[in-house]
Amino acid sequence: MEKPFDILIIGGGINGSGIARDAAGRGLRVCLVEMNDLASGTSSASTKMIHGGLRYLEYYEFGLVRQALKEREKLLAIAPHLISPLRIVLPILPKMRPAWMIRIGLWMYDHLGGKISLPATSNISLSTAPEGAPLAPGPTRAFAYSDGWVDDARLVTLNAVDAAEHGADIRTRCKLTKLTPKDGLWEASVVSEGKTSKVLARSVINAAGPWADQVDALGGLAHAAHMVKVQGSHIIVPKLYDGDHAYLLQNPDRRVVFAIPYQSKFTLFGTTDTVLKGDPGTAHLNEDESKYLLQSIHRFFKEKPKKKDIVWSYSGVRALFGDPEKEAASLSRDYELVMDPPGDTPPFLSILGGKITTFRSLSEKAVNMVAARLDGESGDPWTADTPLPGGDLETNGTQGLAKFIRGKWPFLFTEETALRLAKAYGIRVELVLAGVSEGADLGQDFGYGFSEKEARYLVQHEWAKTTEDLIWRRSKIGLHLNKAQIKKVDEWLRVELEAKPTE
Repeated sequence: MEKPFDILIIGGGINGSGIARDAAGRGLRVCLVEMNDLASGTSSASTKMIHGGLRYLEYYEFGLVRQALKEREKLLAIAPHLISPLRIVLPILPKMRPAWMIRIGLWMYDHLGGKISLPATSNISLSTAPEGAPLAPGPTRAFAYSDGWVDDARLVTLNAVDAAEHGADIRTRCKLTKLTPKDGLWEASVVSEGKTSKVLARSVINAAGPWADQVDALGGLAHAAHMVKVQGSHIIVPKLYDGDHAYLLQNPDRRVVFAIPYQSKFTLFGTTDTVLKGDPGTAHLNEDESKYLLQSIHRFFKEKPKKKDIVWSYSGVRALFGDPEKEAASLSRDYELVMDPPGDTPPFLSILGGKITTFRSLSEKAVNMVAARLDGESGDPWTADTPLPGGDLETNGTQGLAKFIRGKWPFLFTEETALRLAKAYGIRVELVLAGVSEGADLGQDFGYGFSEKEARYLVQHEWAKTTEDLIWRRSKIGLHLNKAQIKKVDEWLRVELEAKPTE
């Protein structure tokens, strides 16, 4: 009989891939199964922020904010290609939150996490500073503070890549259908490409996010009984302002909406908080959410985009742990790790709640808990200071790497494309472009600098199996391509997969 895995992880979002990386790097035998693509659910539908959560201070979640700020520093260090500093402008509206209250909160935000590498809070006069130029008349003062921006889907994928390179078995498009304790192990039935197979494991970690209750039910457990599913939607419109700073917009309902520069030509707005009763897979921007986000834009910006100006929208479902009777915005973004007590069944750990910023520390704690039940059969924690694939950049960062790309492959890439490649792959860009010496070596140009060479790398090394995987999760090229260009990607991928079937 095949040797059982030490851990079977259900779910290929940020928590599942982070746990797989941590556990595999400690020498544990790991299998991760994801019913769709990596980051195909909540983890590619975030506001793209690596942050402490300034507004959580209003709910007295000081411990969560402290932990998240500490993690922000670690993630900035281990993934400098994917995560970049972001300056956020918060216009002051005294009738909502007085300046003194915000200043106290920001002082705490600057100090709760200990030593920080990002600039501290400063004051801005919106009547004279360039940050005030795109704003409608009203607020005259603002605070500017620091957080981080991340390519969330690539963060997930590179955790999975590192897990696989440490020996983890990563299976996408592989759906769990049955989970049964048997002879001291968990026996899982999984379906991939219409074929059912068995997976044996000494423990199970349920990292299925908003589907965690369904996975629990397959295992005969009810860890997720108090899980609340909250939909967060975002819209993207043509760029509303110049500059690489963001805005934090206060709304009359005391919620906040971020405005963030996106893909050089657009502005991203989000998010909403809507309790979802149905299938998480059906989440989409609804009329009320669209109206809410557009009203927020109109309230603050001189330019007033309309619904027809929305070029893309996306929605994700956050699995929050708390009282379903509470207002969605007030539910904690902290996480709970719920493990059944020792007994007749093997260890089963459910991950409930959490936010993308705290995935690494969550993963470390989850592996610690399971390893303790497996008689401590694992190495020591290691992810806090080990770069993610491609992340061991020189001190000149992604800008320096983009310059290197332009120098090594002269005339092949625009400055914009070189910077995109540097941010997506870090120093592994040399693997992506291995063997390229002239333009013909890149193969087809699908548009906006996205080549057949890059697409093939994503298929062969990052589990991309559909056009959506390629242009919306492994990259955001879809925002820049027209229908004819997307069709070219479709046609190429169909031939590529027929010629070289992926596992």
